[in-house]
Amino acid sequence: MWTVETLALVTVTFLIGGLVKGALGLGLPPIALAFMAAPLGVKAAMGIMLGPTVITNVWQALAGPSLGELLRRLWSFLLAAFVGIWFGVDILAVTSGDFLLGALGLLLSLYSLVSLVSPQIPPPGKREKVLSPVAGGVGGVVFGITGTFIVPGVLYLQALGLNRDMMVQALGLTFVTISVALAISFTRHQLVPSDVFWIALYAVCPTVVGLVLGTRFRHRISEAQFRQYFFIALLLAGLYMLVRSVYG
Repeated sequence: MWTVETLALVTVTFLIGGLVKGALGLGLPPIALAFMAAPLGVKAAMGIMLGPTVITNVWQALAGPSLGELLRRLWSFLLAAFVGIWFGVDILAVTSGDFLLGALGLLLSLYSLVSLVSPQIPPPGKREKVLSPVAGGVGGVVFGITGTFIVPGVLYLQALGLNRDMMVQALGLTFVTISVALAISFTRHQLVPSDVFWIALYAVCPTVVGLVLGTRFRHRISEAQFRQYFFIALLLAGLYMLVRSVYG
């Protein structure tokens, strides 16, 4: 895989992915899969994605004052997601999951469109202790199959009504948890080609550059702008999933 074309593709992909992630707190996996799935294959693309995803999300999870508060609030959500990924990858190992990916893309696109023109869904309130492990577990299964945690995982986090910086930190904490779980599950099923490891390490470099630039941009926009850009990113991710489910 160490060709000039591959290195150029990885550099551009993760520079853009880092920019988007730094600005909005998410977006790296959809961008990585959108750029690399066709030329390199879905499983190789997911394998390369793991290196930058783990590193950048550790950074994102620690770059804020609310880590302890978020861990106390989201521990059942994260634990359930970790377990759910284990079962999701079991399903991925024997199926393509294209139909589910398309259905999720449609749901996410519709939700994002509605959210852009109307108030966000209400927080779970007193039901949070019950709904957190449910949303985390289902999101973990879906992530293990499709590489996408947005439905229902990210949507549930968005419904908690966290402010911009807490939301970004919560996304980092969540994504580092599910990325580690995915890496363990992929290794167990031997789904990642052996030569992907070094490419994944190289991909960390352009991702970090993009992340730093994107973070500077995030601090220059208002809460309202952040919410608008957040849902636009989700809409694009949903449309991408629809296209990928149809064309592979």
